[in-house]
Amino acid sequence: MIGTPSWWRGRSLQVRITVLATTITLACLLGLATLAASRLEPLLVDSVDHELRAALGPASASVAAGRPPAGADPVSVRVLDISGAPVDGQPRPPLSGDAIGQLKAGVPVQTDGDRWRGQVVSGPDGSQRLVVAGAGLVGFAAAVHSGGLWLVIVALVGAVLAGLATWLVVRFALRPVARMRGLVRSLPPGSRLPLPTSHDELRALAEEFNALLARQEEVSSRLRRFTGDAAHELRSPVASIRVQAEVAVTNPDPELAQETLTDILAEAERLSALLDGLLSLARSDAGEVPPSEPVELVTEVRAAVHRLPAGAPEARVSAAVAQAWALATHSEVELVLDNLLRNACRYATGQIVVSVLASRSDVRVVVDDDGPGIAPEHRAKVFDRFYRVADDRARSSGGTGLGLAMVAEAVRRRGGRVRVGESPDGGARFEVRWRADRAAATG
Repeated sequence: MIGTPSWWRGRSLQVRITVLATTITLACLLGLATLAASRLEPLLVDSVDHELRAALGPASASVAAGRPPAGADPVSVRVLDISGAPVDGQPRPPLSGDAIGQLKAGVPVQTDGDRWRGQVVSGPDGSQRLVVAGAGLVGFAAAVHSGGLWLVIVALVGAVLAGLATWLVVRFALRPVARMRGLVRSLPPGSRLPLPTSHDELRALAEEFNALLARQEEVSSRLRRFTGDAAHELRSPVASIRVQAEVAVTNPDPELAQETLTDILAEAERLSALLDGLLSLARSDAGEVPPSEPVELVTEVRAAVHRLPAGAPEARVSAAVAQAWALATHSEVELVLDNLLRNACRYATGQIVVSVLASRSDVRVVVDDDGPGIAPEHRAKVFDRFYRVADDRARSSGGTGLGLAMVAEAVRRRGGRVRVGESPDGGARFEVRWRADRAAATG
C-alpha cells in the first residue's frame, strides 16, 4: 500500500487489528471523558440549585404566613429586607448590593464558596421581605478536577481492556486460518483442502484455493505434455539433419551431396517453422496479448491468397461485402489466414474458395477445399497441439501439428471461435468468426 510505513506492513494481522481497535477505542473514550468532564461542573451546580429551590419554597411560604423559616442542613435560610439588611436577628450575610439586586430579580448568585438563591415575599403586615437560601460549595473545584481525572483513567483502562479483548478474539478467529495454513504446507500432490462445515468466508477461501490448485495442476499437466510433445517433435528433424549430414560427409559424390543438402535445407525449414510455432504459443500462454484494432478482412484475405506459393491450387475469394471490419491485429489475422490456406493447399486437389461474410455482431472467414476432408471423429481434436489426422501424410507435407493450434489460440484470445466441418465440394471447411468492429464499419 502506498504511503504505509514498512514497520506497519511487517506486523501481523492480529497486531494491526489490535492496535487499530485499541486506538479507536481510546480516542472514543477520551472524547467521551472530555465531554463528561465539561458537563461535570454544570451538573454539580444544577444539583445545588435543586436543593436551594427545594428549601426556598417552604421558607418563603412560612415568611408570608408570619412564621419564622425553618432551615435544614446543608442549606441556610435567611430573611432580609429589601435593602439586604437582616431581619431575622442574625449577622448580615456576605452579599453585596449587586448580589442583593440579582437575588431580588430571581437570578442565582455565587460568591466565594457559597451559592445563593432568593425570592421576594410579602409579610402579613404588607412589608416586603427577601428570603434567601444558600449552600456552601466547599470542595467543588477539587470534585470537578478529580472527576475529570478519574474519567481519563477509566478511558485508559477501558482502552487497554478493549485491546486485550480484541487480541484474544482475533487470535481465536484466526485459529482456523492457522490450521488451514498448516494443512497447505503438508498437502500432498493431487490433494485438496477439506472444506469447513460452516458456510462462511473460510469455506469460500478453501473453495477458491482448491480451484486454484486445480488450475495449477491443469497448467502443470499441459506444460509437461507440451514439453514432451515439443521434445518429440524436435527430435525428428534434428535427427534427420544429423543423419543427412553424416551421409554427406561420408560420401564425397557431388550429386549425392547436393541432394543431401537439399534434404537438410527442407528439414531445417521444417525445424524453423516448428520453433516459430512453439514461440508463438509460448507467448500466447504467457498472456502477451496486444491491444485489438480494426482489421479489414476482405483486403487481408486477398493479400493472403496472393502470398500463396507458385504451384498451389487455384484459390478464389468470394466476398459478400465490400469491407468487413474485425477486432484483432494484422499479425494475428495474417497468421490465421496463412495457416488455414497453407493447410488447404496441402490437401486440396483442384481449388480453394475463401468466403468473407459479415453481420452486425461478427465477421466470418470460411475456407473450403476439395480435398479428402476430415472425418467427424477427428474434428474435435484437429486444433490440439501436435495433433495430426494422418501423421505420416502430415510429415511428408511439411506439417508440424501446430498451425491449426495457433489459429485456434489467436482467435480464442480475441473472443472469437473457429470450427471445422464439411465443405460443399466434399473437402474440409474451416470457419473463423471474429467480433465485428461496428464503429469502423459505420465510418
